[in-house]
Parts: sequence; structure tokens; C-alpha cells
Amino acid sequence: MNVRNFSIIAHVDHGKSTLADRIMERLGAMTERDKRDQTLDTLELERERGITIKSTPVRLQYTRPAQEDGTGGETYTFNLIDTPGHVDFNYEVSRSLAACEGVLLLVDASQGVEAQTIVNAYLAIDSNLEIVPVINKIDLPAADPEGAAQELEEVIGIPAEDAVFASGKSGIGITEILEAIVDRIPSPSGDPEAPLKALIFDSFFDAYQGVILFVRVLEGTLTPKDQIRLMNAGKNFEVDKVGTFSPGLVVGDSLPAGSVGWVAAGIKDIADAQVGDTLTERDRQTPEAFPGFKPAQPVVFSGLYPTDTEDYRKLRDALEKLKLNDAAFSFEPETSEALGFGFRCGFLGLLHAEIIQERLEREYDLDLIATAPAVVYRVTLTNGDIFETQNPAEFPTRDRIELVEEPYIKLSIMLPEEHVGPVMQLLQERRGSMITMNYVGKRVELLYEVPFAEILYDFHDRLKSISRGYASMDYEQLGYREGDLRKVDIMVNNEVIDALAVIVHETKTYSLGRKIVDKMAEVIPRQMFPVPVQAVIGAKIIARATVKAFRKDVLAKCYGGDISRKKKLLNKQKKGRARMKQFGTVEVPQEAFLAVLSTDE
Repeated sequence: MNVRNFSIIAHVDHGKSTLADRIMERLGAMTERDKRDQTLDTLELERERGITIKSTPVRLQYTRPAQEDGTGGETYTFNLIDTPGHVDFNYEVSRSLAACEGVLLLVDASQGVEAQTIVNAYLAIDSNLEIVPVINKIDLPAADPEGAAQELEEVIGIPAEDAVFASGKSGIGITEILEAIVDRIPSPSGDPEAPLKALIFDSFFDAYQGVILFVRVLEGTLTPKDQIRLMNAGKNFEVDKVGTFSPGLVVGDSLPAGSVGWVAAGIKDIADAQVGDTLTERDRQTPEAFPGFKPAQPVVFSGLYPTDTEDYRKLRDALEKLKLNDAAFSFEPETSEALGFGFRCGFLGLLHAEIIQERLEREYDLDLIATAPAVVYRVTLTNGDIFETQNPAEFPTRDRIELVEEPYIKLSIMLPEEHVGPVMQLLQERRGSMITMNYVGKRVELLYEVPFAEILYDFHDRLKSISRGYASMDYEQLGYREGDLRKVDIMVNNEVIDALAVIVHETKTYSLGRKIVDKMAEVIPRQMFPVPVQAVIGAKIIARATVKAFRKDVLAKCYGGDISRKKKLLNKQKKGRARMKQFGTVEVPQEAFLAVLSTDE
């Protein structure tokens, strides 16, 4: 079969989308009129930020140039998938690889092997895919192509002589890449006459056609009017249309074994179309379903609330449609006494959370409040019960807790050797413990075990600023470990405000408590009596700030005269203040909650 299915994988910003543009240009998939940078990045957000968020497939035709010895001239069909590079979108990459037989592994000639390069390479190796190494950006002034190829051999074990040298920007080496794809990546196997077996690796919701499934046909042939069955969902449908990507949806006659394409079958219920499910014929089913993918485990949790409570239903519909487009994302309803009705959402990382929020606001015209991100803690109670929570309001009192465990990650950082000292100091501050340190040429790989909660907020920004942007990071889950964690409650006028509670390590309770009470004291409106704002652990107050009372100068009219008149007036005012404080209530405004709960702080 003259078909090649392959993905382009690399660390973020190593030139995947640009190389895909050049390949499409060379193979005539783009006219002069359609030309633009990052053609396969279809979301406005991707183009704005210069990163790939969604994997995008495209079908191309390549005719080999005729050789003097009479060989060549054959036409090949390429199914190319451009994948994201950021660690938060790793799940997109793993799904794309299931639809391929090989990958182009890109390495930036000026930056060398980065953390995500290693992770993506091992994903491809685990999936038994053929790897074609490409050293990209060789025309940069700071490029060291030979050094990058050598680094690839030292770190991952891919022979340096196998590397293809290229530049996605100027189009150098594109012919060599196309030839390497034909020569090194195997053609797909699969019997077109066997019972249908197709893997769903992505999907999206179309307002007119329902759910559009992106499939890789492993066995059999898929044609319109076929009666199909979704094996996991246990539902039957009739195929309405099938087609390929160019890169938009192009209607075709059939999808034989080995091809990548899309299917519309009038699926209206989003829950029926699960990514990783297997399509088969209703009356002639395949003996066993494709194993699917390991479901993505959300690791960062954040609350999303509409600023206008009437938008709650609109937000729920938008979340359901986005979940179809991004299977790594999860959500469940929750209520907060401060922010009303909303959803607790699970993400694969902070960038993932940020992108989802921005997509909801842009694509579905919603105005949202996002609470600060949190991880899941595991609590063992004194009676032996174990439960997991990411909501501090559900955290039990200290006397009922036997032990608290927090998630740890194995953090891998690649950086130039001159920045090692400051980065190790940063990791020390974040309660990290070193596993090992490897030198690869002039670069260093640091491996640390760090509590996940410690890298949630500003860790990535701090790492980039300390290393002048040269450090790259990647992480994997290690499981739970016991930690000395405390719940810090915030009290306003001696009343506990549930929505503001936080779970934090014992060493950081004071600094965080201090920060929150100072912030609250700034935004709570002044009353006729002083309002105390306190951070407490159990019954112990660890930080306090006071919102000063309004002052009325009652002595202004008592000029001259006897001192007893002034004392009488002051005593009367004192009693009034005491009574007001006893019966007065403090309304904590929405802005105060936003100042503490929002992700900006």
C-alpha cells in the first residue's frame, strides 16, 4: 500500500507547524491565496500564542521524482498529524500516535534536546512507531546541527547518522524528509475485506451534522449508509458521510483499511462519542475492540463560575461541547456560598486550564470567574476512612485526621549549566528533593521529586526568568506521600468564610495567611466599627489585619468649657460602638472574594 500515516512531534516551539506548512506547500495542498503561517493551527488562540493546542490531520499526495535508473514516479498518500508540544497537551499527542505508523521527531538545532522532546520520543517508542529524527532550524546563526544530532544519540539512543537536517522556515531539506517518510515509515497493515474496526482518536461537535468523529480505520472499509456500532457506548448508527482532511473536511466515497478520515453518523448525544472507542459493523462485528487509550487523569482543579448566574446553563452546554473536543478535560457541578453555582473542572496543567477558560470566553461568549487552582489531597481519618478532596471547605478538623497525603511529581528540567545554581535554589524553596543530575554536553538534566501543589502557581514563570528562558520542564505523576499540611481558615468579624479556606504546608502557613488577610483588609468596605480579618489554624490566630472604622469627630462642637462634657460625649459614643459591633454584620463584597480566589493573585 502506498500510504504513510505519521505525526510530527517535538518540544514546544521547535517548528512543527512551520515544517507542516512547508510540506503542504511542496505537495500542493496550499494555493498562493490560502498561504498563511501555521496553516494547521485552526483556533484563533493557537495563532495568537504561536502554540499548537489541537492535533490537526491533513491528507497529502506525494509523487516520487523519477530517477535515471527508471525507479520513482510512484504516488503516495500521506496522512500527516501536527501535534502540540506543551506538556499539558500530552494526551493529544498520545491519541494522535495511535493513528500512525511513524513519527518525525523534530529537534531545534540551536536549543538541542529539551524535556518534552524526550517524553514525546518515549511515547513513540512505547507505541512501537518508527522514528525519523529531523534537526530543524539549521539556518539559525546559533545553530549547531551536528551537536543536536549527537545529543539525540546520547540522550535517547537514536543514531546521529539517521538524522535529516532541515529548516522549516526556508524549506531546506524538505525533499530529504519526504523521501525518509517513504523509505523508513512502514505502510499500514489491515485487510479491507475483514469486519470493520476503526479507532476514534478525536471528535468535535457540528451544529448541523452532530458529532463528527476522526477515525483511523484498522480493518475493513467504511462507506456511507453502513450500519455501525460504537462498541463501548453500545449504540448503533447509520453512516451519513465519510471523508478526509485537506485540511478542511472533504467528503469522500469510502475509507479503506489503513486510512485516516472523518465520519458523520447523525450522533446527537455528545456522551455517545467517546474518544478511544471502537467503530465496527452492526451485523458483522470485529472480535475485539481496540484497547483505546489510558484515560487522562486531571491533576489540577479549578472552579469556573459565570459572573451572571443566568449563564449557568449556557456554561454547562459549552463545557459539554468542549469536553468532546478535549477528552482530557473533566467537570462536575459545585456551589460556593461566595460565587453561587458553577463547575469544578479538572485539567492536565495550568496552561490547559488557562486555554480552556479563554476558549469558553471567546467561542461561547461567556464571562467567567476562575478560582485559584488546587490539587487533590488524600485524607485518612482517625476511624480509618479514606477520602479525597480538592476543596478546602470539605477538609475535616485536625482532631479527626490521622494523616494527610499530597500528590508528588517527578520533575525533569533541561537547562544550560550556568543556570544550575539558581534553579536548584528555586527547587529547594519548593520543597523539592534531588534524584539525579546528568550532564549532556553543555546542558544539564535535573531530576527532582516535588509536591505538585508547589509548582502550580508561578513556578514555570520563575524558572523561565531565572534561566533567561533557556530551561524547559516536564513532569510525571509519582503518587501520594504524607505531608505536614494545614487548613488555614479566614475569619471576618469573627465569622469563618468557607470559600476562602486554603490547604497549605506547615512551613508556609504564616506567609500565606498574612498575604490573604492584608488583601482582604484592602477590599472590605469600612464600617462604623473596626472589623478584624484573621487567618486561623484551628483555634490559633496566625495573622490579623483590621479594617479601621469611620471616625466622626464628636468633640468638634465642644470647644472650650469643662472636660467632663467631653468625657460624657466620648463614653456615650463608646457604648454605641460596642452595641453596633455586637449586632452589626459585615457584607463581604464579590470583589473581595475575587481578589483572593482568582487565579491572578
